[in-house]
Amino acid sequence: MDRSRIAILIPAFREAATIGAVVKAAREYADVIVVDDASPDETGAEAANAGAIVIRNENNLGYDGTLNRAFEEALSRGFAFAITMDADGEHNPALVNAFKALLMEEAVPLVLGVRPRKQRFAEVVMGLYVRLRFGVKDILCGMKGYDMKLALANGGFDHTNSIGTELAINSLRRGTPFRQIPVSGTQRQDAPRFDRRLRANMRILAALGEILRADIRALFASSATG
Repeated sequence: MDRSRIAILIPAFREAATIGAVVKAAREYADVIVVDDASPDETGAEAANAGAIVIRNENNLGYDGTLNRAFEEALSRGFAFAITMDADGEHNPALVNAFKALLMEEAVPLVLGVRPRKQRFAEVVMGLYVRLRFGVKDILCGMKGYDMKLALANGGFDHTNSIGTELAINSLRRGTPFRQIPVSGTQRQDAPRFDRRLRANMRILAALGEILRADIRALFASSATG
């Protein structure tokens, strides 16, 4: 497989303790683009020292805004495929080979990771709807693989602060074929970067609300033209 055609995209905020090891391991399988989300620590420097392509947000853009920049960078560099990963080590970089095989050898345009457990109540609620609607077991897993044609068709990665789900959901709505892969890694020891518990649950439910509104709009539009 031609590794020059695929990039690993990692959004990172205050991950100086882990990003170097994650990048070093991931670079065995593909080029790595890290977007440092205006971290106050040495996240960007550690990623660069480990061999990543690093760009830095001047202001904190959050998870979706940071991945938007990662996808823009990957497209500008001509990568045909992308795999998103977290910076904290919870995704085993060795899994990249399985994603690459599906994306590049079997021509599966969308590859979705499935974690062994969901961390929050809102994830369970959102996961239930998405599984019933699309057959996807874990839409909120941060490790996903994309044919970059999907990002072009969507006009980018995210427009709705979807917690990393918009591109996948919109691709599924268009009938894009997909496969799912169990993912594992090392559980982080400090506090998650994704907000406090209550706020995180509220953000997930807000993302679910956007999915529901879009589905309802599509249903009414189909009824009006049917």
